Amino acid sequence: MASSLSGDAFDLPDFFADLVRCETRLYNALNDRLRERHGIVTSQFEALRYLRDHPGSRVADLAAEFAIGVGATSKSADRLEKQGWAVRQPNPSDRRSSLLALTDDGSQLVNAAEKTFAEALAELIGGTLDRSAVAAAAQALAKLRSVLEGNQIGAPTG
Repeated sequence: MASSLSGDAFDLPDFFADLVRCETRLYNALNDRLRERHGIVTSQFEALRYLRDHPGSRVADLAAEFAIGVGATSKSADRLEKQGWAVRQPNPSDRRSSLLALTDDGSQLVNAAEKTFAEALAELIGGTLDRSAVAAAAQALAKLRSVLEGNQIGAPTG
């Protein structure tokens, strides 16, 4: 069934399928590259990068950013701690929560992995789409994400 977007016939279910399958394939390809070169997977890289770029984050902050449950996020943080890449520190403004910080090993790992991540994205996306196509897709997805997040659509319930 075709849906209308700005007067053009457009198949939204096909768009959704393409969007999800592209995301899955890109994520899997990045997983393979990061695991091979750095011994981590994409979700670990993203968490480490978030912690590097947002010092003093709580588990709840990571959960909100990645739209996953707090329990799953806490388990991920536990795994980062077990590997020696992050530590939990007391939250001076709320004794019920803790703040996450990268260790020196975690900082070194995320910085090294970031180069691999960027190179893989350039190869996988930049090698397929020209600059204007990437810019248009980025703009459209940023707008969609903003609306979804702003309206709390798809936020985890637990």
